[in-house]
Amino acid sequence: MEPRLRGVLDPLLQPGEQLHGACVATQVGVFKGQMVALGATDQRLLVQGLDRQLQPKGELLAIGPGELASTSIEGSGGSLSGGWEDLSGAVMNVASVTLKLKTTSGQKRKLMMMRGGAGMMGKLGGGEAQAKGLEAVGDWLAANAG
Repeated sequence: MEPRLRGVLDPLLQPGEQLHGACVATQVGVFKGQMVALGATDQRLLVQGLDRQLQPKGELLAIGPGELASTSIEGSGGSLSGGWEDLSGAVMNVASVTLKLKTTSGQKRKLMMMRGGAGMMGKLGGGEAQAKGLEAVGDWLAANAG
C-alpha cells in the first residue's frame, strides 16, 4: 500500500519537501464517504482524495504550520487523551479513530483511520505502513497543532 500512496503524494511535494509517512483514511460526510491519502511531510499535512483505483480524485488539501484552527481525535469510546505525539499509541488502544481537522480558511475534514500494524487484524487495517503513517501524522500534529 505504501508504494501506491507515495505514487499519489510524491508528485504533490514542493521542491525540497520530504514525505515522512502516509496512511489511508476515510473522509466522512453527511451522505457519503471517500478514501483519502493522508501524508505528513516536513512542511505540510496533505489530504488527497482517492478513487477506487487509488488514483487522485478532487483537490488537494495542503495544511501548513499555523493553518489549523482546531483539531480533535476520538476513539470508539470518546475523546482520547495523551496528546498528538501519542496518536499512533491512542489508535493502538482502539480499532479506529476519527481525526477532525478545521483550517484557518474554514476547510473541514473528518477522517476515520484504522490502526494497522502486525498480526492478522493489523494487516487488515493497513499493516505496518499504516502504523508508520499514523506515527508520522501524529508527529506532524504534535509539532503544528494548537
